[in-house]
Amino acid sequence: MAIQIFILSKLMEENTYPYKLKKQISALQPLDTVNGLTESKLYYHFESLAKQGFIEAKEIIKEENRPDKQVFAITDKGREILPKKIYKLFENAETIDDMVIGLANMKYIDRDKAISLIEKKLDALKKKREYLSKLEDQFPIEPDKKVLADFLDDYSKYRVDGSLQFFERLIEHIQKGEI
Repeated sequence: MAIQIFILSKLMEENTYPYKLKKQISALQPLDTVNGLTESKLYYHFESLAKQGFIEAKEIIKEENRPDKQVFAITDKGREILPKKIYKLFENAETIDDMVIGLANMKYIDRDKAISLIEKKLDALKKKREYLSKLEDQFPIEPDKKVLADFLDDYSKYRVDGSLQFFERLIEHIQKGEI
């Protein structure tokens, strides 16, 4: 879903072709390190978006001794689906890492709705933190397992507390229009 959001958001800015986007992504980091993205997957997503009517071929650029370049544009249907895909990304995200492409395209969505979706993540984390706090009282720990149990308990709480802090900061940044 993230790669489709990326493609649609780039087409909101200008008509383009897959190879150009591949070069833009590759300039930032090797293509195969972007969530397992390969060149064939990138082209697949272009085809998929075209089949769904979200993008359409506008022209073919022919150059001597080079493969033809099919230039795509976003359709009205694509403009309509982009925010929905971003909201879905936020709903399905487990971490802020999973939201990056959506956060980079906040200009295409309603900030209050995004905040509401993120607040649900925050509430779930608070419940998890509360559950972890109660968990240690529910089960007696054998003395020889105490160090391991304490270590794992601390680690779990540390991860949840860190996520809580970053989700709270994220909400603040969105509210201020900084993201």
